[in-house]
Amino acid sequence: MTGNIARSTLLRLWLALLLGVLRRRPDRAIAICYWYLTGRRVRARNRLRDAVGALPAAYQAWIQIVELPEVAAFAAGSHCAGAPRFSIVIHAPDWASSATLDRSLASIRRQQGADCEVIVFGARPPGEIVMPGLRVTHLPLADAAAATGLGLGLALALTAAEGDYLVILPPDGLLPDGALARYRKAALEAPAVAVFYGDEDIIDPHGGRTQPWFKPRWNSELILAQDYVSHACAIAMPNARMACAVPADLADCAAYAMLLSVAAQERAEIQHLAHVLCHLPAMPRCNQAARVLAVSRRIAAQGARAEPGPFATVRVRWPLPDPIPSVTIVVPTRDRVELLDACVGSLLRETSYPDYDIVVVDNGSIEPRTHDWFATMAAHPRVSILLYDHPYNYSAINNAAVAQSRGSYLCLLNNDTEIIEGSWLTELMRYATRTHVGAVGAKLLYGDGSIQHAGVLLGIGGAAGHAHRGLRDDEPGYFAMAHSAHYATAVTAACLVVERAKFEAVGGFDEAMLQIAYNDVDLCLKLERAGWRNVYAPQAMLTHHESKSRGLDLSPEHFERYRAELAVLQERWNTVDAVDPLHHPYLDRSSETYRVRF
Repeated sequence: MTGNIARSTLLRLWLALLLGVLRRRPDRAIAICYWYLTGRRVRARNRLRDAVGALPAAYQAWIQIVELPEVAAFAAGSHCAGAPRFSIVIHAPDWASSATLDRSLASIRRQQGADCEVIVFGARPPGEIVMPGLRVTHLPLADAAAATGLGLGLALALTAAEGDYLVILPPDGLLPDGALARYRKAALEAPAVAVFYGDEDIIDPHGGRTQPWFKPRWNSELILAQDYVSHACAIAMPNARMACAVPADLADCAAYAMLLSVAAQERAEIQHLAHVLCHLPAMPRCNQAARVLAVSRRIAAQGARAEPGPFATVRVRWPLPDPIPSVTIVVPTRDRVELLDACVGSLLRETSYPDYDIVVVDNGSIEPRTHDWFATMAAHPRVSILLYDHPYNYSAINNAAVAQSRGSYLCLLNNDTEIIEGSWLTELMRYATRTHVGAVGAKLLYGDGSIQHAGVLLGIGGAAGHAHRGLRDDEPGYFAMAHSAHYATAVTAACLVVERAKFEAVGGFDEAMLQIAYNDVDLCLKLERAGWRNVYAPQAMLTHHESKSRGLDLSPEHFERYRAELAVLQERWNTVDAVDPLHHPYLDRSSETYRVRF
């Protein structure tokens, strides 16, 4: 046996997966069989795991191979019954049928060893929600209030509740077996935590599960962009009662509004539990307008405003200081004047931010037309040309330019980028000027409209990688993460804004050990270590013709240098073992797309 799964069952499962790979990628399936038949079975298994990750059946395979043995092991362990006690609150609106509600209640009844009470509020008569073996309290609401009564119902439930933790379960939601035991174990280990939240997925009427949402750790900027917590969480009752009452116009996002209030409480800690703790029959109903209103009220005191974003996200416009700080845009280059002209031309033509200048750093250009361009552009009041007559060293070039620049903020920009719309620098500065923020990065698109950069994930490939690379910008991707502003471990210096004082405080780029590769990741990690948070801001969007001017790091002439710099990053920041806060232990760390790991 492996966990609670017989070896023969696992072999049949792996054979079915291999057949799935054979239908889609016969070349990969043949290679897997070759490694297996020649005795290199670990390699064959790893290649099969990698190939299966891209299959539609990947999640079902993960459930069998990873989750079921882990759940069995957890259930077999020694867990304390009893305290803490959970108050599970369910709003039963008219659309929730008795059968739907019965399934939710049955999932609660299956929670072994759980000490819980269930409070159902809505217009449904008490007789329709009685379930043997489960204590259910019904709080009736008037018909008019029942339709949109989650806010009012929460207030009534909090008054009646006797538990230590509040769990708000959608009327069509199901608790997986052991969900309350997971919350209980976490609460006993960390009693000071205000909110525990888990992962979730979609379940069909036959029990088939799809669309797993393996969530990031708590991110107080991301929660403003999207609600990734409220459908699978347990809130400490004192914190829930301290939360502001949910007004009637936020009834469609009452749980989310309560979470925002709890998160704003002093020293409120929120912890992610990396397990599926809720099944839903469809993607959660999302009232974007209500969430925009909830966020607007939460941030109004800071002079910020919220507005609808793409794919049901919320976008925050943080205020700019008055007066507007100056920004120096640093653009290193060597020849390729057609790229440079497109970059600087778009900067001057499109940028609406009022106080900026451009420093073009020439690192050994030899073409006459490039020098003609320098002579012409040097006359522009916003542009200056700086000569860096030394061997190519990206870190040293930028450090030298920063030392001779005037701006109180710095924008490091590749010469193979182009501005798409004029507010790009304004949007980056909305974040960069916040006192707790370090580096801020933009969304960068390839020429075909697919994403090149949407934040950097530590640990990808044992180093660092660009999240969501290759996703089309007109697609939501993995739960709209690429379209949601959030704190990120790192962002790329192809377009990065940072306050000069913060850049200098951490020593700028490491020009001795990280001349070309990973210097931006290292800079961001140094900023984070110093206490500042880095931000990915998709409101700012540019085109990036990646590596057109200098070539790829893995070309033969650069490979040894790249390996040495990779080793520096891995040793300095332990990227071999790192799981980025925006990633997940059950996601594949060999892929820049968010896919299930076996």
